[in-house]
Amino acid sequence: MSADPIPESLIALPESDRGRVERVETVAIDGREVPRLVGEYWAATQRQSHSLHEVSYRACFKAELPRFFIERWSQPGDVVYDPFMGRGTTLLEAALHGRVPLGNDVNPLAGILLRPRLDPPGLREVQARLAEIEWDRAVEVELDLSMFYHPETLAEIAALRAHLLGREREGRLDAADRWIRMVATNRLTGHSPGFFSVYTMPPNQAVTAEAQAKINERRGQRPADAYKDVRALILRKSRALLRDLTPADRAWLAEVAPRARVLCGDARETREIADGSVALVVTSPPFLNVVQYAKDNWLRCWFNGIDAQAVAAGITSPRSLEEWSGAMLGALRELRRVVRPGGWVAFEVGDVDGGRLLLDEVIAPLGEEAGLVCEAILVNEQEFTKTANCWGVRNNRKGTNTNRIVLLTRQ
Repeated sequence: MSADPIPESLIALPESDRGRVERVETVAIDGREVPRLVGEYWAATQRQSHSLHEVSYRACFKAELPRFFIERWSQPGDVVYDPFMGRGTTLLEAALHGRVPLGNDVNPLAGILLRPRLDPPGLREVQARLAEIEWDRAVEVELDLSMFYHPETLAEIAALRAHLLGREREGRLDAADRWIRMVATNRLTGHSPGFFSVYTMPPNQAVTAEAQAKINERRGQRPADAYKDVRALILRKSRALLRDLTPADRAWLAEVAPRARVLCGDARETREIADGSVALVVTSPPFLNVVQYAKDNWLRCWFNGIDAQAVAAGITSPRSLEEWSGAMLGALRELRRVVRPGGWVAFEVGDVDGGRLLLDEVIAPLGEEAGLVCEAILVNEQEFTKTANCWGVRNNRKGTNTNRIVLLTRQ
C-alpha cells in the first residue's frame, strides 16, 4: 500500500482553518528536494483547546498541533500514537475525536497526568472524595519544603499524599483518587494564587529549594504568611478542567478510553505495540540540551512516591547533537515498525543554538535512514508572544512559538 497523498490543506488551507502559507522553501534531503511550507496553521490565541488540556508540563505543544493532523490523517477508531507523550496532549486530543490513544514515556508521571482525563469523574464525585480525606492527619515530611509552603498547607499536602499512596498500596485507588492526584500534582507549585505554593516559576517546572529561597528573598515573600486551602484549590481546578466537558465528549471518551494504552519505557523498544497497528504518530521528542525533565519534576515525583533519580537515569537528555541523533534514529526505526503502510508520522522539533541549528533538517534524513519517506516539512510560526514574554525571549526565538514538523510516511 502506498502512502496517502499529502492533503491539499497543507498547501491551500480552507478558510475555516484560519491559516495561511507565507512561503514555500525547499530542503535537500538525500539528494532530492523536499518542500518546507512556512506559515500559521492554527489559532495563535491561548486557551482555544478543550479545558481538559489545561495541565502544565514542561515543553508541551498546544493541542491545536495534534488536532491539525488527527483531523486530516486519521479516522474514528484509528490508533494515534505518541512515543514521547509528556502530559498526553496528542492522546487526549485523539480520544476527544474518537481515536484510540496510544502513548509511551519513560517518565511515569505521564500516565498519572493523562489517565484521569481519559476517564474524568463528575465534580460531585470529586467533592465527595475530598470530604472523606483526613486532612488533619499528622504526617511527617522528610523534605524541607518550608520555602514553598505555609506550614498548614504543607501538612494538608502531606496528608493527601499519605491518603493517595496508601490507597494505591491497598489497590483501592479509583477514578476519583486518580483525578485528585492528577490535579494536586499539577497544583504543587506555580506563579499565581491558584497553586499551593508561594510565587515561584511557572508550573511546568519546580526550582530547587535553594533557588526558591532566593526567589522569596528577592520578592520579599514569606511562605508562613501565605496559607493555601489545598482542598479548595483542587476543587477549583477540577471545575476549570471539566468546564468544557459535554455529554458528547464523555461518550467519545467512554468508547475509546478502555482501549487506550499508556506504556512507560524507552521509545526505541516498544514490543507491546504490534507491527503496523498505528495510523498516525504525532510527537515531539526530548529537546536537545535544553530541558532537564527529571530536575524539573523532582517535587512531582516526591508527591507521587516516584524515585526521581531512577527516572532521571532512564530519560534521554542528550548533551550533543550526535547523541541526540542516535537516540532519534532508534525511535524512528521503531516508528517505522509500528506505523501501518500508508500511515503518517508528524515529528515536531524546534530550533536550538539561537536558531542556528534547525532540527527539522536533522530529523528528515534520519527518518529516511530509518526506512520512512520525508514528504514535507511544515513550519508553523505564530505571532502570539505570551510564552516568549514569560521566558524573556523574542517571539519565534529559542523554540517559543515555532513548530517545525517533519512529515514522514511509511510506504
